[in-house]
Amino acid sequence: MSRLADLSLRPLAEAIGSSTRVLMFLFGNKDGLVRALLERARTDELALLDRVRAADRPIGLVPAVDEVWRWLAADEHRPLLRLWAEAYARSLVEPDGAWAGFARTTVTDWLDVLAACQPPSERDTEEGAARRTLALAVLRGALLDLLATDDERRITTAVRHQLALLRG
Repeated sequence: MSRLADLSLRPLAEAIGSSTRVLMFLFGNKDGLVRALLERARTDELALLDRVRAADRPIGLVPAVDEVWRWLAADEHRPLLRLWAEAYARSLVEPDGAWAGFARTTVTDWLDVLAACQPPSERDTEEGAARRTLALAVLRGALLDLLATDDERRITTAVRHQLALLRG
């Protein structure tokens, strides 16, 4: 996948045997298409958490972060996650642009997901909020380092070290 700024609907439409008009009808523009791709990735991540969740209790913060990191670290997700990083950055540097609010919404959504993984006795406390904020910051920072270096082994070791501290 190319950079968001370089993405053009015409070659994409040709590659999938469609037309630019159909893609425009379905997604509005390239930003709409990228948002749909990123939403699909988020749906896949949430489905992963649903598969490991026990029916009668939350999975817990550490197992949830571990599962999310496995998904993020998978080679096949890197092109899409590079688009996510670009959209996140554009949201920060162009706060009134096409990606306005994307970064903030991403943070809020994932904090909500991680909160749902915590047992209520932890979730509803200041400490619980701090733990999930730390967990999200570790995931986001590790992802950015992974995208920059492709050093999965080193970064996974660091994530696992932080999870051991969170488990503490």
